[in-house]
Amino acid sequence: MAGRSAAPWVRTRLRAAPLQALSLAVLVLVTAFLAGALPRAVEDAEAEGVRHAMTGEPAGGAIEVLGSPPGPHQSATVREEAVRAATLRAVGAEIDALLPAPLTAAPQNGSLGVQLSEPLPSEDPGLPRPDGLPPRFLVAAQDGLTDHARLVAGAWPRGEGVRAADPSAEAVVTRATAKTMRLRPGSVVHLPAVQGPDRAVRITGVVEPLAPRTTYWSHTEVLRTPGLLAAPSNTPFDTSYYWQAGLLLAPDAGPFLYGLDPLPRMYWRISPDTSGLTGRDVPALQAGLASLKAGPLQSRLRTAVSSDAEVSTGLDGALDDFAGLSRAVSSVTAVGLVGVGTVAGVVLLMAQALTADRRRAELTLLRARGASVPGLAGRLLAETAVVALPAAAAGQALAWLLLPEARAWPSSAASAAVAALVCLALPVRAVLTHRRPRVHEARSDLVLSRPSRRRTVAELGLLVLAAGAVLVLRGRGTDAGGPLVAAAPVLVAVIAALLLVRLHPLPLRLALRPLARTRGALGFLAVARTGRGSPAQLLPLLAVLVALTTAAFGGAVLAGIDDARDRAALLATGADARVERSRTPLPDGLADQVGAVDGVRHTASVHVDYSLALPDGTTVAMAVVEPGAYARLARETGLGAFDARVLREAPPGPAATKESGPVLSAIASPRTAGLLGAGRHSWGGPLGRFTLQVTEVRPTTPALPGQEFLLVDGADLPKALPTLVLATGSGLDTAALKKAADSAGKHTELTLRTAERAAFTDSPLQSGAERLYLVAVAAGIVFAALAVLLSLLRSASERTALLARLRTMGLSSRQGRRLLVLEALPQAVLAAAGCVLVGRVALALTAGGVSLELLALPPGSDAVAAVLRADPWSLLVPAAGSVLLTVAVAAAQAWWTARRTAATELRAGDGR
Repeated sequence: MAGRSAAPWVRTRLRAAPLQALSLAVLVLVTAFLAGALPRAVEDAEAEGVRHAMTGEPAGGAIEVLGSPPGPHQSATVREEAVRAATLRAVGAEIDALLPAPLTAAPQNGSLGVQLSEPLPSEDPGLPRPDGLPPRFLVAAQDGLTDHARLVAGAWPRGEGVRAADPSAEAVVTRATAKTMRLRPGSVVHLPAVQGPDRAVRITGVVEPLAPRTTYWSHTEVLRTPGLLAAPSNTPFDTSYYWQAGLLLAPDAGPFLYGLDPLPRMYWRISPDTSGLTGRDVPALQAGLASLKAGPLQSRLRTAVSSDAEVSTGLDGALDDFAGLSRAVSSVTAVGLVGVGTVAGVVLLMAQALTADRRRAELTLLRARGASVPGLAGRLLAETAVVALPAAAAGQALAWLLLPEARAWPSSAASAAVAALVCLALPVRAVLTHRRPRVHEARSDLVLSRPSRRRTVAELGLLVLAAGAVLVLRGRGTDAGGPLVAAAPVLVAVIAALLLVRLHPLPLRLALRPLARTRGALGFLAVARTGRGSPAQLLPLLAVLVALTTAAFGGAVLAGIDDARDRAALLATGADARVERSRTPLPDGLADQVGAVDGVRHTASVHVDYSLALPDGTTVAMAVVEPGAYARLARETGLGAFDARVLREAPPGPAATKESGPVLSAIASPRTAGLLGAGRHSWGGPLGRFTLQVTEVRPTTPALPGQEFLLVDGADLPKALPTLVLATGSGLDTAALKKAADSAGKHTELTLRTAERAAFTDSPLQSGAERLYLVAVAAGIVFAALAVLLSLLRSASERTALLARLRTMGLSSRQGRRLLVLEALPQAVLAAAGCVLVGRVALALTAGGVSLELLALPPGSDAVAAVLRADPWSLLVPAAGSVLLTVAVAAAQAWWTARRTAATELRAGDGR
């Protein structure tokens, strides 16, 4: 009868070390989850960014197809039938069928119809005329009116049987239009006809849009909300305004428009369905839109609509901007992903190396008893795979549950790579260590161990690779792309780790000489043990350096983005708050009212004339200020600071005369100063006659940031009443500022720096990239802390045995704690100092090749340069944290060891 088989290897090992297996499973689960979630998060951010780009401004989220109806040479029946709702819907279906994949229409959000080519004025009494100008009305017959609006008063308009020759038609207006234009059911609006008497549009009802932000209502906003428009004017102070509103006919009342406009415009506004779009669809979308606007699809479109049909959309520009932003974001975030991936890989290798060290005696015994190397590797692979593969699968499943919309293969490949690394690390380590059976182990510190020639060659190869990556990054920037450029900071950290491992014993051994002359053995013993070092310390040092270099790079990226956005917001407002009215001067006392708002520190009143003529025929803006208050505000904002005496003192030369008017010193922008030169120039106008001479040049000024300007003292220009109030401060009471601006009357605008700053984070791709980088940096720091813990655990048994031996020789518990802390402290301090130095060097090497403009600011914002800026917190805090963690673990181990007896730690034959 066959004998009973031996217990299975895998089951025996798992039962023998359940805590170790559970720890490995948790580590693999977390790592696989991060490996699977980060690629999915990148794709989700890109998908959300594409949808935001296609639905936000200036794209408007619509593709507008414009066509002309049949001309006057056609019969009236043909012309009228062409603008009926049924005909327009049929043509719209053909247009939808022509849309190239992945573009698809969302019919519930789009619109189609016919409208006037230009708004027409109405001279009816009772309509609002803010400056005596008659309001203008855009009349449209838009399909689906009853599906997109709710009737709140009156009745729906009738369109059946409406003809071009009809003297009147029915229409509805929105509630906002009715309120502003003083219309109600029963009102009549008369509009000029093409021929004959005016045509009448009778208002039958008032409606409320159901979804005002959809293309149906938002593409042509005047159909939803009246707008106050400025009539053409030579100067801002002579500008006149008029109202423009919309009148909505019944969908079948399109023929009525022929009586108002001989060639009204037919339109189909297609709202794309963005729900399924991702970043991978951008090239196809760009190609499809280009074909629609000027390509093969355009000819087919004109066949379906009219010979002069045109496609108008902002989607192509929005997609081009998104593509550039996506490239910039991907190249920068790749650095963080490579960094956290490297640290995670090092931690996994360290965990398996710790397992191999703990089982060294077991594996040595198996080899001595005849176990083959392949058989040993196979058993280790099997016992690791039983733990790692289910944990990796669980991590991937968790990432899929949290982020279900992204593609499967990138995250699955990343999680599979984690599982493969964990499964192969232990067998490969065992094969390399136990190729030959060993009787005993030699000491592994640097007393006998020296770097081999192969290691030296490998290190030189890495050095060349890192130098090449840095050169490519500095020469071509992050736009060069590729894994080598993304790994440049990581490669710098790798080289630094290799150098520190080789060099750090030298200063410690030099410190032994003075310590040998001191009383007591603790300092000498701690530094001597640390100075001998161990080749195994490369991995934890590498993990810490890579993690902290990535954190420093991430901190520099975020600091550079914040600086650029702060600067751009300041250039948009000139101060923390800006209250301006362009038509007339601000009321007296507004500056004092703004200055009394909580949080306001300084205010300055300014008169701005935007139309001062220069000798070359161009115009420049002139700011008339009170020098003291304005100079203080300029110094505080950092925009063109100057001494108030520059404006108060008269320029050198002849005194003022009656013909010249007051002679003023002026500060000018560089281009304006070049045009005016060093001579005097005289002007006359609403402010009176005056003469000025440029005495100083500044690149910008708070009242007119980013513009060409002249800056003069207003003491001799009494007619220059304030049109602008600037305020600086922190924690401004925005509600009080809005109240003060409202009290100043119509056409007064309040601009807040905080609001401008918040607008720069509008893109989901930008905000998603920032969150992703923060997660990557945080994960890298956590993995680095885990690497430090694994490094201390690896040598814990050796330090425990040493402490036990010394206790038998009379070492007290307190001295034992001091010894372990002193032993861990020098290496931790050197590593932390190396991390700070390497992070600073890595930033200096890579800063010239990293541009953050697209990541920080909207496309086209070229007035501000966004560059990396070293953040002291991201450099010093993680490094100090690593030192504190090392000391805390060493102290905890010393405390725990002091609670146990020496006999427990020292046994006969113990090789520690």
